[in-house]
Amino acid sequence: MADAAAVAQRRAFWLKQLHQWHWISAALCLVGMLLFAATGITLNHASQIKARPQLTQHRGELPAPLLAELASPSAKAAGALPADVQQWFATQWSLQGADGTPEWSEDEVYLSMPRPGGDAWLSVDLQTGETTYERTDRGWISYFNDLHKGRNTGLMWSWFIDVFAVACLIFSVTGLFLLQLHASRRPSTWPLTGLGLLIPLLLALLFIH
Repeated sequence: MADAAAVAQRRAFWLKQLHQWHWISAALCLVGMLLFAATGITLNHASQIKARPQLTQHRGELPAPLLAELASPSAKAAGALPADVQQWFATQWSLQGADGTPEWSEDEVYLSMPRPGGDAWLSVDLQTGETTYERTDRGWISYFNDLHKGRNTGLMWSWFIDVFAVACLIFSVTGLFLLQLHASRRPSTWPLTGLGLLIPLLLALLFIH
């Protein structure tokens, strides 16, 4: 009787721990799993979903003092557009994200600004000060698809994906142990679990070449 009571006590302890970790990881994963599941469908049918890219263009002329600052050797050595130049673009065109590393040539500074769901670029003629900014927006579906792929999303989103993946692993592993603890009272547990492994394995072996 003492042994049975100890086993029951251990079982109750692990059930409590697993349920706690399972629901906490589920809560952390919920929105992310919905996002990644939905964008999995849109990515799988990307060729059938027609995007209507929207193009935005701005042209202007950089003031002479800022052009002189941009054309100076120190600006090229810094590896980024001078802060005053970035502020001018932010004021003129509400342009954010001009803090990347531009490409310098004798006559031009070119800055690529890829972003989720679109692309953008900026160029400045070092002789005349003529500036051109062009942005392409491919819509919300493309935006969320790029979030799914981690394309041009930056460091913080990359960290989020890592944390989200860890939470999903915890959710899945605790779910597996909960299945094991409840399997004796649910005969279909392991056949269904095995089916979840068998179906993608057979599809991969038979239809992916």
